[in-house]
Amino acid sequence: MAEIEDFLQNSFSLEGLSAELAVGLARLARPMTLKAGAILFEAGDPGNGCYAVTEGSLKVSMLSVEGDEQLLAVLGPGHLVGELALLDGRPRSATVTALKAAQLSFIDKAGFERFADENPAVYRHMLSIVGQRLRHSNDVLAARSFLPLPGRVAQTLLQLAETFGKPLEDGRILIHYKLSQADIANMAGAARENVSRVLNDWKRSGTISRISGYYCLEKPDFLTRAATL
Repeated sequence: MAEIEDFLQNSFSLEGLSAELAVGLARLARPMTLKAGAILFEAGDPGNGCYAVTEGSLKVSMLSVEGDEQLLAVLGPGHLVGELALLDGRPRSATVTALKAAQLSFIDKAGFERFADENPAVYRHMLSIVGQRLRHSNDVLAARSFLPLPGRVAQTLLQLAETFGKPLEDGRILIHYKLSQADIANMAGAARENVSRVLNDWKRSGTISRISGYYCLEKPDFLTRAATL
């Protein structure tokens, strides 16, 4: 209970929610464990609630009819997944899988609705979260439509830094999550070979580096400019 309550009060997704409401939501949450590689839910599954990530990491993806996977996001501690189900109750729009063993807290839709009906501020907060996700989706769509490949790769690295970033000296940011070039290419919507050339060029120029297998953004400002439409 204390762990869930702490998450809800300090989550990136629920920042700004009052302590009283965080405690109320914590009472609704049910802890669960997901093994690495296990599927939390698949696209088309019933939207029966949302999950808070307290430990580990999840990937959000979609599969084509041919079986090709499109990686949409990687989520870590402090994030919510499946929150749309709390508002519309429609089937899941994507598949979520554990990249690493994860500790989650599940809030079912019926319990959430009872609590939110008594505390409308919770609905307003959830709408704010959904609005942020929509803006993010619009940014990704615009990037894939208008940005050249380096800009899309820069956007992907910056998004990963938001989730897994650890500030270092001189404004550098370490993405404290080990990613392959194929993972980055998948998120950027490009061929791995082309993304590899961009990353290698940036390593040579000192824009990024690798530290113990982790990507480090040596020049975040440069990447921000590259990712700007």
